[in-house]
Order: sequence, then C-alpha cells, then structure tokens
Amino acid sequence: MSKLIEGLAARLTLGDARPPDHRRRAAVAVVLHDGPSPRVLLMKRAERDGDPWSGHISLPGGGYQASDGDLRVTAIRETREELGIELDGTRLLGSLEPQKPRISGPNGIEVTPFVFATEVALEPVCGPEALAAFWLPLDLAASGALDGTYTYPASRMAFPSWTYEGHVIWGLTRRILDVVLGAP
Repeated sequence: MSKLIEGLAARLTLGDARPPDHRRRAAVAVVLHDGPSPRVLLMKRAERDGDPWSGHISLPGGGYQASDGDLRVTAIRETREELGIELDGTRLLGSLEPQKPRISGPNGIEVTPFVFATEVALEPVCGPEALAAFWLPLDLAASGALDGTYTYPASRMAFPSWTYEGHVIWGLTRRILDVVLGAP
C-alpha cells in the first residue's frame, strides 16, 4: 500500500453517512488507484444548460436521492452511472469533511467526499453525464509541476488550479484533492 493511501486510511473515519437534515446534499467518490504512483480518477462533465458545473473537471458524484439511503450509496451509484465503474471490489477508506462549492445555485449544496482505494486499474466507460475520464497522478499534482491559476469566466475570481493533459482542475475538485494530499 502506498504511503499516501496508508496515511489517508489512518486519518479517515467510516462515520454515519446519512444526511442529517433535508438540505440539498451530494456525494463524490475519490477513487484512488493504489500503485507505485497513486492516481485519482477524474471526469469531464457533460455540457448542460443550467448546470453550474457543466464542462468542468470533477470527481464522479452527484445529488443524494432518498432511495440511496445514505451518501456513501450516492457516491457509489453516481460513479456507476457516470463512469460505468462498480466500486464493490474497492476498499472504502472513509469520508472527508463535507465541502460547500462556491458556485452551487440559489439554494446551495453540501458535498461529502468518500475515498475508495483499488489495486486494480479500473477502466471507466463514460455515460451520458461524462464527456471524458482520466487518471491524474497524485505525485505529479503534489510536486507543483501542474500548478497554475484559473480565472472564472466573466469575473475576476482566481482559483489555484492544476493543468494536466489539457484539463484544468480547480474549485471544489482541487480543494478536495488538496485535503487528500494533506495540503493545508
């Protein structure tokens, strides 16, 4: 097991994944491929009118549905729907603290990341909500070699970003991955 995944397993918990109230909730799956150089699975979201994350690079995930029962199931279901990946054979390391995207519509939303590790190189098959999927080498991201700044269109808001193979990773996805990497 890589040091990154060992460290994550030691600091994550498998707490209660039930949404505590009736606010809008979502969950994402941080799928880590545990190899000599750990990688994380990312996707490019489909372009859709009215979707604040349309076309962005993200972790697989989406909105909680009452039929899910808990947010962990939401992350698993959404990963299957978006990328055709079954997380049954992976190891659930735990969840990270819920995050709030800066851009989330008029009612806001809280997103809970669940971290899964696999020793098998999973092959994503994009569903209708994903235009592409790729594996980001975490050692490369942590090295600073991909660092940049993303300026949100039609604004002056600038965000830390990584650029990898033409994909710009910023916002909530970057913040979640910074937590995974142990960045302050």
